[in-house]
Amino acid sequence: MQSIPSHIKLIECPRDAMQGILPFIPTELKAKYINILLRSGFHTVDFGSFVSSKAIPQMKDTADVLDLLNLDGERSALLSIIANERGAEQALSYSEIDYLGFPLSLSETFQQKNTNKSIDEAMRTVDAIQHLCIQRQKNLVVYLSMGFGNPYGESYSASTVIDFVKQLDQLEITTISLSDTIGSSEPELIKHVFNSVQSAFPHIEFGAHFHSRPDTARIKIQAALDVGCKRIDSTIMGIGGCPMAKDELVGNINTEVLLEELKIRSIPTNINPIQFKEALKMASEIFTR
Repeated sequence: MQSIPSHIKLIECPRDAMQGILPFIPTELKAKYINILLRSGFHTVDFGSFVSSKAIPQMKDTADVLDLLNLDGERSALLSIIANERGAEQALSYSEIDYLGFPLSLSETFQQKNTNKSIDEAMRTVDAIQHLCIQRQKNLVVYLSMGFGNPYGESYSASTVIDFVKQLDQLEITTISLSDTIGSSEPELIKHVFNSVQSAFPHIEFGAHFHSRPDTARIKIQAALDVGCKRIDSTIMGIGGCPMAKDELVGNINTEVLLEELKIRSIPTNINPIQFKEALKMASEIFTR
């Protein structure tokens, strides 16, 4: 029997959309766009990252963007990606940031490529950052990249995912986003992995961060919703993704497609149609520059 979520946390990810773009997007333009998103009804906006400016030059102005955000009144929560303790300390110095996100990979090869750490080193970093978050009363979201297989020939199965989640559970991580980094997941695998972890760890909130070709995005969304996933990341226009996919058509899940599917299923959202229309207009200007 399929589980129908009665509500869902929508995570809009302008950071993921912007970070791979080579022409630098002006700080004021980033802030203007994110300010619109913050009033559009998303649960969380993944707005920036405190990482090496050499590695991700587009995100070098995250602190400056934060200074320009209108954070008064009702708004989405803010999430920032970090890759080490230094970045975590920097992010945690801003009381306005609600969530920190750390990329942990099931693939040893990808962990080295992404954060220049081994999996063991990355897990120790998660432990250290989790302690910092608990001290500052913030929430740490761990993104399990290569959560549905990887291109490096390394062993993978649902039990591999469970083993990682078990370690994160011991660190008292309560939010884990399963990431289809290269866009290779199939609906049956999505259902199998989510069913496996949700039944084994019912106290953990599992999210979906899928990358996809446009023609397969909807079936991935459907698979996640079918098994009761209540937290889904997406980007307007489906911009972003991972260069490791080696397919220029692989991007993030398209927010418009996600909202259409939720409407079909009569799953309520808090999205403000007027604000969202404004965000769509501005996204088309930013991402077609």
